[in-house]
Amino acid sequence: MRLLFTIDQKDYEKNWKTFVRNSARAIILRDKMVAMVYSFKYHYYKFPGGGIRKGETPEEAMARETAEEAGLLVIPESIRAYGYVHRVQKSTHGSAKIFMQDNLYYFCDVRRTTCSQNLDAYEAAEHFTLQWVDPRQAIAVNRYDAHGPTSQIMLEREARVLELLLAESYFQ
Repeated sequence: MRLLFTIDQKDYEKNWKTFVRNSARAIILRDKMVAMVYSFKYHYYKFPGGGIRKGETPEEAMARETAEEAGLLVIPESIRAYGYVHRVQKSTHGSAKIFMQDNLYYFCDVRRTTCSQNLDAYEAAEHFTLQWVDPRQAIAVNRYDAHGPTSQIMLEREARVLELLLAESYFQ
């Protein structure tokens, strides 16, 4: 899988202990729109997806998280790699730790039928909702609107991936 870009905050000491938590995310396109999870509480868009569990492939994690967050059922045969974003920064969980994450992005198609969301407590509190959105709108919202305590790094990561998809003519 190709490296799309790296986000390195350089806000840590190189000798600190590293904590790694990789994630897998779905890119689902339809009629020049992209399926995104929208937070009504903090007003931002993110690709459906999340952390990869022990013993789970990235593709399995992406499909599971897409069903949980967006209620969309991924067609396994349609999954194809797009690229990954490498992120490095000081961890917000504990002191003197480096948080490192590869965010793996996959194109996929979804079934027309949907399932019920199965949101974690924080996702439910943020009122995660599936929205089919114009990528330019998602970029503008993530970059220019207020988002409370939400990580601006995560929002910028999603905006930059959307910009790459636009530049590579995936929304034609």
